[in-house]
Amino acid sequence: MQVSHTRAAVSAAFDDENLIAHAGLVPVMRLAERCGLSRLAAEKVKLTGAANGAGASADAKVTSIVAGMAAGADSIDDLHVLRHGAMPVVFAGIRAPSTLGSFLRAFTHGHALQLHAVHRKFLAELAAHTPLLPGADAMAFIDVDSTHKRVYGRTKQGAEYGRFKGIRTLHPLLATICTPRSRPVIAAVRMRRGKAADSRGAPKFVAEALATAREAGCTGTRILRADSQFYNAGVIAACRRAGAHFSITTGMNPSIKRAVHAIPDHDWQQITYPTAVPDPDTGELISDAEVAEIPAYTAFTGRKKSEHVTARLIVRRVRDLAKPAVVGEQGELFPLWRYHPFFTDNPAQTLQAEREHRHHAVVEQVIADSKAGALAHLPSGHFNANAAWLTLWAMTYNLLRATGALTSPFHAKATTATLRTHLVHVPARIARSARRLTLHLPRNWPWQQAWTHLFDTVHDPPPPA
Repeated sequence: MQVSHTRAAVSAAFDDENLIAHAGLVPVMRLAERCGLSRLAAEKVKLTGAANGAGASADAKVTSIVAGMAAGADSIDDLHVLRHGAMPVVFAGIRAPSTLGSFLRAFTHGHALQLHAVHRKFLAELAAHTPLLPGADAMAFIDVDSTHKRVYGRTKQGAEYGRFKGIRTLHPLLATICTPRSRPVIAAVRMRRGKAADSRGAPKFVAEALATAREAGCTGTRILRADSQFYNAGVIAACRRAGAHFSITTGMNPSIKRAVHAIPDHDWQQITYPTAVPDPDTGELISDAEVAEIPAYTAFTGRKKSEHVTARLIVRRVRDLAKPAVVGEQGELFPLWRYHPFFTDNPAQTLQAEREHRHHAVVEQVIADSKAGALAHLPSGHFNANAAWLTLWAMTYNLLRATGALTSPFHAKATTATLRTHLVHVPARIARSARRLTLHLPRNWPWQQAWTHLFDTVHDPPPPA
């Protein structure tokens, strides 16, 4: 492809007041309105004072930040993307980045908790208005994981040298919800200091995520999945209080080792993966493994008896190719294995339970999405401002997932970057006639049918309650 005119025959001028660059924000923010985002922010976030406009309601600021993130903003300055062309004609209440920065810096821990309440209620409304979690009334998986986000600058509150040598990080914790037929959405998030242990506050966080899942329509079987950092009695107790199952990687502690090495050889079942999967230890792709189960393993025997938990210990083992096997005259005598056990009360058959537990890696897609979007930067030096930014990103992520679910089966499982490209980053020219606005979009837009379906759906009268 080449430019059809020479430099002398082409000119450019930023002078059209009737253009907008992100016409897809019209149906996206209409969906947010129908699900009560402005109302929830006004009711629950009680941030007063000069930093919030002398006690003004938080709804315009929350929706401005969410809209900016939906358009791709990953810093406070990037929220300028809302203030161009005819955007003030299409949207009311757009706030300047300086105002939004002051709003975030005024947050305290209590205000961050208020924003968490908005996030939970907003997710429930999105699930009620869109096919966000199909099949949640039968089966849902709640995945818990943490990540480290590198930050720069000595004035970042809470940034510490933690897991990675020489790198200062903050340490977000997140929980996602998915079903066998859907991509994950975010149930809960927490911002923590860089050195915070993964399991710090985990039981309370798990209880909140499970409650949020139920509010979002997950009324069937719920299974909490997590890695070995969350293998503790408090997390499992939180699952049982909520009536949920658990599936948690254990690691190879001495008690687990004794149990695993006592498994008879004839109990191991061969499993072949249709597509190769990465090994958790080495990252190598593996296609074959063996699985065995200890039906009744009692965990946490070092704690008081009321905290002992008896459930299934399922173990997957793969050949350890990094170490040479013991070879005799008749071939390989003692192959060496790497073991990956997990502790679960999942009622499914052994191989199905192993497959469902391995699918916990889906949470990594959300973490990668965050770092390619609004969490590319944690924009403030104030810890609670970054905590609020994290929660607002989670709300935006869920809003875009709901938008895709409402658009087409393809967009229901598309990445956030694809949703922005197909549905949000669509230019339009504004025309006014008889007190009506018309959006003139590009002819032959490849996803015209999907965009039109979304636009018509969110502007149709809502169905009766």
